[in-house]
Amino acid sequence: MTPINPILRGFNPDPSIVRVGEDYYIATSTFEWYPGVQIHHSRDLVNWTLVARPLNRAGQLDMRGNPDGCGVWAPDLSYKDGRFHLIFTDVKRYGRTTVDGAKGASLRDFHNYWVSCDRIDGEWTDAVHLNSSGFDPALFHDDDGRSWLLNMLWDHRPDRKRFAGIVIQQMDLSSGRLLGERRLIFAGTELGFTEGPHLYKRDGWYHLLVAEGGTERGHAVVMARARTLFGPYEVHPDGPVLTARHDPAALLQRTGHGDLIETPEGETWMAYLCGRPLPGSDRCVLGRETAIRRMRWDADGWLRCAEPEADVGAFAPVDECDRFDGPILPPAFQWLRTPEPDRLFSLTERPGHLRLYGRDTIGSHFEQALVARRPTAFRYDATTLVAFEPEHFQQAAGLVCYYNSTKYHYLHITAGDEGQKLIQLLSVLPTGEGQSLITPPLAAPAGPVELRASVDHETLRFAFRAEGAEDWHWLPGTCDASLLSDEATLAGLPNFTGTFVGMACQDMAGTGHPADFRYFRYREE
Repeated sequence: MTPINPILRGFNPDPSIVRVGEDYYIATSTFEWYPGVQIHHSRDLVNWTLVARPLNRAGQLDMRGNPDGCGVWAPDLSYKDGRFHLIFTDVKRYGRTTVDGAKGASLRDFHNYWVSCDRIDGEWTDAVHLNSSGFDPALFHDDDGRSWLLNMLWDHRPDRKRFAGIVIQQMDLSSGRLLGERRLIFAGTELGFTEGPHLYKRDGWYHLLVAEGGTERGHAVVMARARTLFGPYEVHPDGPVLTARHDPAALLQRTGHGDLIETPEGETWMAYLCGRPLPGSDRCVLGRETAIRRMRWDADGWLRCAEPEADVGAFAPVDECDRFDGPILPPAFQWLRTPEPDRLFSLTERPGHLRLYGRDTIGSHFEQALVARRPTAFRYDATTLVAFEPEHFQQAAGLVCYYNSTKYHYLHITAGDEGQKLIQLLSVLPTGEGQSLITPPLAAPAGPVELRASVDHETLRFAFRAEGAEDWHWLPGTCDASLLSDEATLAGLPNFTGTFVGMACQDMAGTGHPADFRYFRYREE
């Protein structure tokens, strides 16, 4: 079978791929969503199943307070001596000076960690801090038994090249201790934004694969090679190995950040990130996804694409209804930042329901009760049934289409000044210096209420009805779904994730007033 791209739809960027026997695993970034890192498994490179989110406790990851777009960046998954090794960055500060050559200091905080486990779905070790010199760390296991840590080097100083190249340092796999001094082995090409390193050894050459050009439309996979580990590295004579930067008609845009794998039969494949723009607005509401491409090694020893373009095709539509009947959150769902989910939700407090405890505002970077899943298509419906009896205007619960704290559409139930139960739509938009719009309140039905979001490319509509009612009450007008994308942003902020749709609950009075959700149905059209 031939893989149909993207192989991991919806927000699944920065793939790192490894093969262990007949099994393939891909790790992808999760940014501020908890638990950290998604790992998918396949036997054929075509069909993939989520099998682990390994960073699931405070000893491994605590992102409370991390800004939007920070958290877990670019995990690297490898296998050596019977253990899986996962290296990742936890970004604590992004700042606002964001581009190569920008004036002023660009102060960011990147902490790189290592965890390991003998089973992909087992209990991974506590995180060991490695360094904080830059992001996108990766492990290279040389054939002499030594292991090496690579990462991009960040230069915060004014008027410097922010992406200062790729550094390498030996790592003791028994302890995580770094040995010797770090060495700069590759300064990058004229494309700039040199990041995402992966190193391989083949036929006596060290092959260095990096991402360059930034993670937007100029993104690219660049390759260089050297006879010795520390270089000097010569750049591929053809320029980028993989890119869509000069092909605006390509169905997969933003292609870059690749990693290589070899099949038991000797074929080479590259997993890489991509984005599928909406045909109207040209915005990637699904975020950065993962695709795969067959590669070949030519007689000159350089890697090239084996086919002129990736196979992009139609997918069987998803129709999933989670009824919250068990004690564990269904695997499609995640929450934001905190390693203490018991403070946000319970699946046992009211059996058959997901109970969300009202916490911080929906814009909080610390503790908000928001449980959501990734959309994977441009047309979908999401519905939920919520039992919620707010006591005053500081309590709210409902259905949200969410990108981050600066852009979301939130249909919620709240209370008026006289205690009456109301429904309103709050839209926080990345337009101008930021904008918030709220619709006039409507009387909410008594008892549990069904809420619905219907997305058709750029258009988003909301509706509600009483439990058991036949007809939906559609809110007048439509929302711009394309604003929930990487491309729509307030100036200077990071935008690397994707849209989620899910359930939320707030209690800004601090009393933890709960909302009970009976089911969540996600259906693609």
